[in-house]
Amino acid sequence: MKFIYNYAIALLLGIGVLATSCNLDVDPRQSIDANGALNTPDGLEAALNSVYARLRAQSNYGRDLFAVGDALADVGLTTSNSGRLIQENNNQPNAHFTADFWQNSYFAINEANLILDQVSAGVQGASNAQLARWEGEAKFLRALYYFDLVRVYSYIPTAVYTPGVTDEGGVPMPLEGSITSDIAFTRNSPRSTIQENYTQIYNDLNDAITLLTSSGRAGTQYASAGAAQGLLSRVALYRGDWATAVSASTAALASSAGTVLGGEDYVAGWRASVHPESMFEVRLQLAAEALGVNVSLQSTYTALLNLDNKNAQGGWGDFIPGPTVRNFFGLTQVQIGEPASNNNNWDVTRNDDVRGFLYTTGNTVRNAGRQIECIKFISKNGFAFGDNLPVLRKSEMHLNRAEANFQLGNTADALAELNAFKALRGLPAVDLAGAALLDEILVERFKEFAFEGQRFFDMKRYGRDIVKTYIGANNGLPFEDFKVLPPIPQREVDGNVNLNQNRGY
Repeated sequence: MKFIYNYAIALLLGIGVLATSCNLDVDPRQSIDANGALNTPDGLEAALNSVYARLRAQSNYGRDLFAVGDALADVGLTTSNSGRLIQENNNQPNAHFTADFWQNSYFAINEANLILDQVSAGVQGASNAQLARWEGEAKFLRALYYFDLVRVYSYIPTAVYTPGVTDEGGVPMPLEGSITSDIAFTRNSPRSTIQENYTQIYNDLNDAITLLTSSGRAGTQYASAGAAQGLLSRVALYRGDWATAVSASTAALASSAGTVLGGEDYVAGWRASVHPESMFEVRLQLAAEALGVNVSLQSTYTALLNLDNKNAQGGWGDFIPGPTVRNFFGLTQVQIGEPASNNNNWDVTRNDDVRGFLYTTGNTVRNAGRQIECIKFISKNGFAFGDNLPVLRKSEMHLNRAEANFQLGNTADALAELNAFKALRGLPAVDLAGAALLDEILVERFKEFAFEGQRFFDMKRYGRDIVKTYIGANNGLPFEDFKVLPPIPQREVDGNVNLNQNRGY
């Protein structure tokens, strides 16, 4: 039996045309089908909306790129309330990012490719500004999807495990859209090299910066030149291109995309529907777009329905802070009123780090006992289990620049940036050098992005072992372990003679 490459037939499955009920000028929330009129402005807008909308999937930013990433790392532990994420937290074989992540991402890439093909051919009635915006946004999105794929399925350029192993390479990288199964069957794209992937991502982001500088639109739910600079900063950090990381971070900080927050304003930012720090975020505007009580980020991280009444049953609270995160912020449960049976009479102790206010006690409705939980995501949009999802926050640019400057030998600049960032979070300055300075920068990244999915990749790009003795004496994930990478979906390997599987699977 032949299998068709999922990424090559993204628009062949009749993915629900909702044109009669969708306002193309509002937030992206629909998919398109293969017969959409891409040569009209409305058709292009609908197609672009579909590419944005796929970021909301559970397999992508809806849950997994945040929660599965942190479960694989040393951020927290599972509660067994629903049984979700236990195998990932224990780093079991095949418990990793799923085939749905691969499929959904390549669906979106194919849609972006079709848009770019059509923009190149021309769109009847479109202005030059529209063409530039469509191309810029599509290239930003294609870069984001490819970056997420290559950092998940491949080693990161700064730390490739090679002893006795043939490098499996990057990910397949079609740059033209497929709209027939014949193309899908005959393409059989091999894995590009890791460097080829990163070079293409660079090309797309640099094009997006140029195109969107003069033709971008308002709203952090859309790609912008500033967001493209921010993503380039992150990509360059993964590539070990420290000079580009510094220049891109500096440009992103100078852009109008997002605002760096400190002190109480930082905590309040997490209660706002649109996070003020967001340079680019995945937007959920309708309750129907929320992933619900089982797998939304709110439900994954806390059993609370809201912060007004801790007795109200919300989600499952499947994944909670581990001892390292609790120690970062001085978190221990404390009773603040009577009776003890009322969950509203419990909170946590905190140290001077303002990020401690992003954690509190949950409730006992899941019969698992009251736990300390993360409340970064808790119905900020006004409906249960619906939160806009910050993909790029402006604070990251400071940490990216500090790390890159350290690697360039600009240790004074790195230390000054680190201390300025610490002041934003209520922490005293430090005086460090050498490996201790780098470790402190990475610790600040750990603190800042706990429950936002970055820790696993930070450890991966430095080739560091993930230690989880707080779960069990032998728990953890050595860098040389094959489970650092997930398996490529087997149906993709079976259907493509040129696609090699990751080692160990």
